[in-house]
Amino acid sequence: MLFNSYEFIFVFLPIVFIVYFLLNKLSNSIYSKVWLVTCSLFFYSWWNVAYLPLIVGSLIFNFIVGTLLVNGNIKRNKLLLTFGILINVFLLGYFKYADFFIANINTLFENDYNLLHLVLPLAISFFTFQQIAYLVDSYRREYDGYNFLDYSLFVTFFPQLIAGPIVHHKEMMPQFETKENKKIDLRNISLGMFIFFIGLFKKVVIADSFAVWATKGFDEPYTLTFFEGWLTSLSYTMQLYFDFSGYCDMAIGAALLFNIRLPLNFNSPYKSLDIQDFWRRWHMTLGRFLTKYLYIPLGGNRQGELRTYVNILTIFLISGLWHGAGWTFVFWGFLHGLATVIHRIWKRFGYTMNKYIAWFITFNFVNIAWVFFRANSWADAERVLTAMIGLNGFSLPEIYITVFEKITTINVDIGTTFFLKGLIEPTEAFLYTAVFLLVVVSTKNSFERMNNFKGTTKESIWLAITTAIAIMSLTKVSEFLYFNF
Repeated sequence: MLFNSYEFIFVFLPIVFIVYFLLNKLSNSIYSKVWLVTCSLFFYSWWNVAYLPLIVGSLIFNFIVGTLLVNGNIKRNKLLLTFGILINVFLLGYFKYADFFIANINTLFENDYNLLHLVLPLAISFFTFQQIAYLVDSYRREYDGYNFLDYSLFVTFFPQLIAGPIVHHKEMMPQFETKENKKIDLRNISLGMFIFFIGLFKKVVIADSFAVWATKGFDEPYTLTFFEGWLTSLSYTMQLYFDFSGYCDMAIGAALLFNIRLPLNFNSPYKSLDIQDFWRRWHMTLGRFLTKYLYIPLGGNRQGELRTYVNILTIFLISGLWHGAGWTFVFWGFLHGLATVIHRIWKRFGYTMNKYIAWFITFNFVNIAWVFFRANSWADAERVLTAMIGLNGFSLPEIYITVFEKITTINVDIGTTFFLKGLIEPTEAFLYTAVFLLVVVSTKNSFERMNNFKGTTKESIWLAITTAIAIMSLTKVSEFLYFNF
């Protein structure tokens, strides 16, 4: 079930909300938690009920292992933790990387093993990392343990289930036990609806508009001009920004309706003045997980400069592979790791840079690296990058040339009108890109607007217009990009 669908907005979410607070008021909170878990599993299985046993089995396994780690013998816990992590990684690896591994074996050894053609279970990357963190914290005895119902709610709570944020149990579970959070809070409802519909607008109005131009440039096999190459890359850069930002907003908004505050996961990353700052702002909970559960255990920055650089590159390579089973993803991670290492060396020598130049370099690096993130193959990435550096020439997009030729050879008629209509599309794309790039680098983000929300008449009118436009755009339903990861 999509956040940006009529079923979710007008049926699922209202029913879950009403019944949840009725149960909190009329009975023990256990029933309200059972309701939330049941609805969350229904939300998950809406996509493919065949994968419901997978997430349920993962819940049961990790709860048992976590309980044993909390209550078991300290000496055997390290072996048990290793076993638990390996099972989680194997499960993720089987579904996400089996075909990637087979394809590379076939290429390397000239074999012809059949691919498994496995469909990636929804959210497996997210709930796997979330549960690995739980096991590690259990091993460290950082909490007293939860019952199975609470643990299930922590993992499956539907606003964050599909694409994050990667929530830590300590920051979410206590919120379900707070007495005040079991009552309807009109302030949280207002804030939740405010940020939810901003996120919906970002997704269905802005991101999906950029998707048309990004898809055309990346997926249609024709030679791009210099301008089309940059339009393609920038369109995807903006599509991904508003798509992921929109999802994060909608997740935070939906959770707020239930008085649950999810952690901030997206904080204007395109305002960053260096690559390290970018990763403090983009997918913040993934960065937090990788830092706490991988970078620090590897030694962090405590074992000398060279080891620090190796650890940084390792983390970013893992991040790239986590996002997708492909060498383009790995190379994308490598580029960001290398850029982070260069930035650390730059800072170590005390160099500084004009902030406008720093922003320009950072943004363009991120934009170029996204080409590898988006491309379906090395050939697709090469095709776009070749155009961007001008190797295909600097001519205007072909549609402009065609229109101008028509205008100079025939009178204005229906045929010319058709070509003029074609002229509008690339012009509109360039204008969209310029306008929304200015928006993301110079205006307050939705989280800042939510914190300053006063419920004034002006804000209410603005939200009503935004919501109406977004609702009318729901006919163009599309998945969020991070559902693929």
